[in-house]
Amino acid sequence: MKREWKGIRRHIFRTLLASFLVLAGINHFVMPEFYYPLIPDYLPFPAWINGIAGISEIGLGSLLLIAPLRRWAVGGIIAMLIAFVPAHIYFIQIGACVENGLCVPLWVAWVRLILIHPLLIAWAWYVRK
Repeated sequence: MKREWKGIRRHIFRTLLASFLVLAGINHFVMPEFYYPLIPDYLPFPAWINGIAGISEIGLGSLLLIAPLRRWAVGGIIAMLIAFVPAHIYFIQIGACVENGLCVPLWVAWVRLILIHPLLIAWAWYVRK
């Protein structure tokens, strides 16, 4: 019974993560203007970067639900989350506030980088089986 509950719990967490990623990916196309100011100035082609991020989130979130591809999806999710770190650092560097966009206290931006981001990576790792 204990082992069965562990599998059910992992399935629920996997489905939640997949849903979160797919919805976040769709949002890159529904509200691209939200993401453009969060892309560091030193990176060229913000529209392409935003599109690639959206496609990656949708694709990897979907692949997470396909058992034979799950470990590959988790590896991709972790790599993607690591690739997003410069955007989080950039957001902190600009004071956690973009004109006519996302504006949070600086401590919230630090919590996103130091706590939430590693938790998302751990979440992906947890659902790999």
